[in-house]
Amino acid sequence: MYDLLVVGAGPYGLSIASHAAAAGLSLRVHGRPMASWRDHMPPGMFLKSEPWASNLSDPEGRWRLDVYCAQRGVEARHGLPIPVGTFASYGLWFARNAVPPVDERVVARVQRRCGGFEAVLADGEVVRARTVVLAVGVLPFVEVPPVLRQLPDYRVSHSSHHHDLGRFRGMDVTVIGGGQAALETAALLAEQGTRARVLARSPPPLERRPTPLVRPLRHSVRSPHSGLGCGWRNWFYAERPGWYRRLPEARRVRVASEALGPAGAWWVRDRVERTVEVLLGQEVAVAHETGDVVRLETVGRGGELTSLDTEHVIAATGFRAGCDRLDLLAPEVRADLVPLSDGSPAVGRDFESTVPGLFLAGLTTAAGFGPAMRFVHGASFTAPTLVRGVRRRLRSGVPGGRIPVPGAWADLASTAGS
Repeated sequence: MYDLLVVGAGPYGLSIASHAAAAGLSLRVHGRPMASWRDHMPPGMFLKSEPWASNLSDPEGRWRLDVYCAQRGVEARHGLPIPVGTFASYGLWFARNAVPPVDERVVARVQRRCGGFEAVLADGEVVRARTVVLAVGVLPFVEVPPVLRQLPDYRVSHSSHHHDLGRFRGMDVTVIGGGQAALETAALLAEQGTRARVLARSPPPLERRPTPLVRPLRHSVRSPHSGLGCGWRNWFYAERPGWYRRLPEARRVRVASEALGPAGAWWVRDRVERTVEVLLGQEVAVAHETGDVVRLETVGRGGELTSLDTEHVIAATGFRAGCDRLDLLAPEVRADLVPLSDGSPAVGRDFESTVPGLFLAGLTTAAGFGPAMRFVHGASFTAPTLVRGVRRRLRSGVPGGRIPVPGAWADLASTAGS
């Protein structure tokens, strides 16, 4: 029986595995390394975050993105966007150097067994571990607006469904959303010869060109740099997730959903303005297939009704991390997760869920630890903190049942034997 099973091999899973291996834990890692970056993002996309804020986490800080880029003669400097393909290759390099061999077979089900957990792989093999961490990324949590869900699959898709946008060449495509995924997807479509438009409820905010890393002291004091951008608020979200967790639950949930919301990177403006039709202040009220197109009936801010026809709709509408979407957990395990008001699972100070021995990482923990958990940068806090929690749990044992939740923002770890 392993000490820890890591389910997922993206930035969070690989970072956690690196710290767990360095801590001497017996470890099993399952997942296709960097799968969402390799398989669900089209060529031509760039990272929104700065290179120095996009490192995976290892205990000694040896396997950084800038080290990988320097070895390959690729420039990685502040203010220069990194191609998604380069970042995916960096993750594979990190996996080869900082993590035990990764088993790419899919985990189909995680269920409780005496003394820990049992993971059933897609091929039927069973892996047993005392503790489990789910670092499953964002793909299980794809969110498509209800108004679009009745359309056939060949008429609607989510922005994360596409590694190759070539199938839309020469077509008319409408992208729903106002964030980076919507704007960059539309730009890529237009650049390949697709008639592309963006339909958004409000004007998409565009981030400012990043300020220099080296600045006069007074500027740094007034608006410090952080992994999520400049300003004390962003610094708090990025650099102090442990403090964030001490906020009242209602405030944590609200900030996690609203802060650092949909926004376009500073460098996407020129690509969109030249080639993409942008319709602002419009919300889709009805969507239905008619003949060879989808008719979108929209409502403007003043209540005016309009309609447009398009051949395909791409919903760049984000992700919602709910307990109900953790389908790989056996029903009896999922039933013992305690949801917060937004439906995401409650976690303790070391990322342990209300199921003893089951830890969570990434998007599922944003309401607990803040907006940084939606970005790669959050892995630098999550990995060492979570591994410390795993070690505490291993020392105290894995009891049955559910960890009680004594209060809205209670320290669950204190009731779990830490």
